[in-house]
Amino acid sequence: MAESVLKIGAEAPKENRLGLKATDYSGGKSTLCAGCGHDAISNQIIRAFYEMNVDPVGVAKFSGIGCSSKTPAYFLGRAHGFNAVHGRMPAVATGAMLANQKLIGIGVSGDGDTASIGLGQFMHMIRRNIPMLYIIENNGVYGLTKGQFSATADEGSKLKTGVINDLPPMDLCALAVELGCGYVARGYAGDPKQMINILKGALAHDGLSVIDVISPCVTFNNHEGSTKGYQYSKEHDELLHQIGFVQSYEQIEIEVAPGELREVTMHDGSRILLKKLEEDYDPSDTVQALQRLHRATEQGHMLTGLVYLRPEKKSFINLLNMTDRPLYSLGEAETRPPKEALDKIMRDLM
Repeated sequence: MAESVLKIGAEAPKENRLGLKATDYSGGKSTLCAGCGHDAISNQIIRAFYEMNVDPVGVAKFSGIGCSSKTPAYFLGRAHGFNAVHGRMPAVATGAMLANQKLIGIGVSGDGDTASIGLGQFMHMIRRNIPMLYIIENNGVYGLTKGQFSATADEGSKLKTGVINDLPPMDLCALAVELGCGYVARGYAGDPKQMINILKGALAHDGLSVIDVISPCVTFNNHEGSTKGYQYSKEHDELLHQIGFVQSYEQIEIEVAPGELREVTMHDGSRILLKKLEEDYDPSDTVQALQRLHRATEQGHMLTGLVYLRPEKKSFINLLNMTDRPLYSLGEAETRPPKEALDKIMRDLM
């Protein structure tokens, strides 16, 4: 067995407020292709959870089928995990979060897993507003089955074989906004600073957070003619704003001219800071959010940033007025109605 050696004079590893190091948030070694955008997202998740002082033991990871659904093995190795059937991750995650609302849930899916076979489940998870993170690692192709177009592939994009996509893309951010999701963002795997702040904001949000991340597939969708490769994404990335995140216990001092900064307070006291770039964008305006998404699609741009935000929207847990105790911990006497209650129901039906 190899022995670890501490170099004299080396700086001690930093710890967060829980006394944990960043390495405590890592997972297994990735088996994905070198340079895959999914691995970059895994690293960003590790950093966001570490800096947000989340205890990995209290996290539940969920996934379906596909390259993206392998990635929960590569981060938060101490967390619980469940790999569901193709497209059915939302149902499994919903059951787990209702059984124990004290968990911090994170689901990782792909554009095929979410926008095709799992679309119905995805839509109802949004409607129910399950309190968890839902990350879509979006590369526009089916990476496990030789790179066919997925439902998010842009019209006119080209496969390595030369095949042109003649179908319009499905915009998962627009769909989430239309269905009233309280936290909708689009990120790019090649922009870690923006992605980490998006993830932090999602962790502070009490409800479902949908994050569509453009994650280039270096094997099947990173060539000339691809609209989700590294080069194209870098050239066509359109930032809505510069996004920052401040936890509730941190102090911040910012000097900006009036109108340049928009601050949103989350339910836990944390703050999301949106610095205006070329336009005065209001993430709480549903119509404006949809208009900007459609405009970006028409112009061939990749719109990234916090698209839509409604921190006041109640989660499914709050709507159900559930007990503070996790359901799994309740005994039969607390969950099963007594015979008298059942007899009364039967009398009322007569």
